[in-house]
Order: sequence, then C-alpha cells, then structure tokens
Amino acid sequence: MRGFDEVRFLADEARRVAEREAHRLGREHDGFLTFERTRRVSRRRFRTLAERVKRSGAPYGAHTIVHRADGDLLLVRHEGVDRWVLPGGGVRDWESFREAAARELSEEAGVDVDYEGLAIRTRVDIVCDDYRTWGTLPVFAAEAVTEEPAVCDPDGEISEARWFSTLPPDTRDRSHLRAWREERGYGNPD
Repeated sequence: MRGFDEVRFLADEARRVAEREAHRLGREHDGFLTFERTRRVSRRRFRTLAERVKRSGAPYGAHTIVHRADGDLLLVRHEGVDRWVLPGGGVRDWESFREAAARELSEEAGVDVDYEGLAIRTRVDIVCDDYRTWGTLPVFAAEAVTEEPAVCDPDGEISEARWFSTLPPDTRDRSHLRAWREERGYGNPD
C-alpha cells in the first residue's frame, strides 16, 4: 500500500484550480495570444508555486502590457530577476486577475491606463522530478493615459520603470512581447 503523498495531492488540487481559471479567462475574453512554457524547479519551489496556483490559478500572478499609441512598451526593472519585465505580480484572495494586474501596475510604474482586455494567456507547466502541475499566467493590455512612470513598489523589487521602443536584450518573455507587438501591427524594431 502506498502512503499519502501530500505534494502530489497539492499538485492535483492546483491543476484543478488552474483548469477552472484558464477556462474562465477563455470564456470572458477573446482575441488573446496563447503560449506554453515549462519551469523545472526545486521541490521547495514546486510547493510554493503549487500553493499559489491552488489559491488563484496563477503561479506568477497577473501582469499588464502597457503601451502608447506609437507602440512603445512600459517595462520595469525587477532586481530579483535582474531583468526588464512587465509590471505585475501576485493575486490576493479577494482580487480578480485584472484587479491584481491594475494594483501591481500602480505600485510598480504609477501610470494611469485604459484596460483593453486579455492580451496573452500562458500555460506554465511546473515540474519537479515526477511531480507536475500547471498554472495560468494572464497578461492584460492597456493603453497609457499618463506617461510619466513613478515607482512606488512596497516590496522594493522594482528599481525603475521606463518606456522602450526597442526591447532591451535582457527583457523577460521577449518573444511573447514581440508576437503581441506584431499582432497589434506595431512591427518589431528590435
């Protein structure tokens, strides 16, 4: 007889929540790009990510592609990963994905925007040894109303927010952003 495997049970619960949330996003939005990625992680990190997915469906929270009419994108410098990234982060228990994305954008870049809808939904497969689960990563699109960024990050992870016409080489999810820009007709100067 095999004993109870708490991590496997957690992974199954997380997967069910991810499926529900991914389907909900698909019902509520249309015209978004879809991607898949796999993250191989340590057992400790697997548990952390699975717990996040179990709570919200999203291992890395919700994010926003903020653009100007000319196609420039707003990125923030995340010191923890030493890269330029989209503003975004964790989903609190009472928040929708869009509400979390807006809160994180306010904290990390301080610009006012008009939200347009879901831009990208990525399925993130999370793997550790023979444990597997997955979560969804929603990225919303928004056009800037105010353009002067002001970082007010309570976590201290974001050191700078800046507009880019050409994506820096150390941009996380660069291929996703390039595909989104092409889809919108902005082209790819980088």
